Amino acid sequence: MDLRQLRYFATVAKERNFTRAAEKLHIAQPPLSRAIQQLEEECGVALLDRTSRPPSLTNAGRLLLEQATQVLERMDEIQAMTVRLRGAERTRLGIGFVASTLYGYLPEVIRRYRSARREVELHMHELTSIEQVTALKEGRIDIGFGRIPFTDAAIQRTLLRNETLCVALPLNHRLSSRVENLTLPALARDALVVYPKAPRPSYADQVLALYRDRNVKPESLHEVRELQTALGLVAAEIGVCIVPASVERLRRDNVVYRRLDEPAAVSPVIMSTRKADPSPEIGLMLRIIKEMYRKEGIAFGQ
Repeated sequence: MDLRQLRYFATVAKERNFTRAAEKLHIAQPPLSRAIQQLEEECGVALLDRTSRPPSLTNAGRLLLEQATQVLERMDEIQAMTVRLRGAERTRLGIGFVASTLYGYLPEVIRRYRSARREVELHMHELTSIEQVTALKEGRIDIGFGRIPFTDAAIQRTLLRNETLCVALPLNHRLSSRVENLTLPALARDALVVYPKAPRPSYADQVLALYRDRNVKPESLHEVRELQTALGLVAAEIGVCIVPASVERLRRDNVVYRRLDEPAAVSPVIMSTRKADPSPEIGLMLRIIKEMYRKEGIAFGQ
């Protein structure tokens, strides 16, 4: 029995619905169901009455929920104390980021921040947008830069900008020599490569939703784990890939980029922090971003 299982169980018990609980935990329903089953096997007793609608707690389940709630509250207190102790020592700042932001303005933002705050110990973590939520709550990072909108009472989200999307094509693609911007219907004959494969929801779901909204169905779908792999498949002429426009800076043999004539083809760049976090580093980071955007002529929050 571990804290993850207890947190999963407490969420299911509160929501009384596996689907809602999975959404709140930002995981898929099958792994959640397996985790609860494993917990019941370890306890040697049923914790949920699945024959009732909605599922209800058994007597053993009610007892475990009471104890689990106390344990989880205590762990939250310990994490909060750890954060306070960390603040009393040398200032550390953990930053989570999705890989595609490295091709945009994030590296320059980090350089400017380091120049202004050389005494701060900076830790960078490549995490998906959903993984950043957990990392923020656990105190492993203090700021996250991602692309997936989500709602969580403990997290403050700030839209930095909406980045235009473009399409990565094989060098010898029939549309690679086109000068004008492309439309999604023009890509209907092509296989589509999306990333990341997991966890979901992710940037891949944004791309798939864009296709659905335009009633475009790709010839086939290939899901891969990361951007570099996706571009490798494009270079191998396996399919095309919709990527943020900043990825154009990543020059790769046998891959060309073309802009899309699709007003809705944008991906948000979102900065996430813990709600009501008093750290002055967060304010400084935002000021650096706003100043950079102003000089670059980029509208903040649009």
